[in-house]
Amino acid sequence: MNEYKVDLFWDDEANVWVATCDEIPLALEDGSLDKLIYRVKLAAPELIELNNLPKYESLVMNLNQREKMVYA
Repeated sequence: MNEYKVDLFWDDEANVWVATCDEIPLALEDGSLDKLIYRVKLAAPELIELNNLPKYESLVMNLNQREKMVYA
């Protein structure tokens, strides 16, 4: 299946959500996950068209969640 995969993750240092996709190329960040997903949905098709990339049938967003455990 041909699809573009966007990785979403939280950046602890910058305190923002980040979306990246090397294939498109896409790099966005926002303080709100919902707003970031909305921005990805707007920007990805435009970037695909501007870069003359194949128009695949789907755009998949992978949410990577890390939890830091501190042992006392």
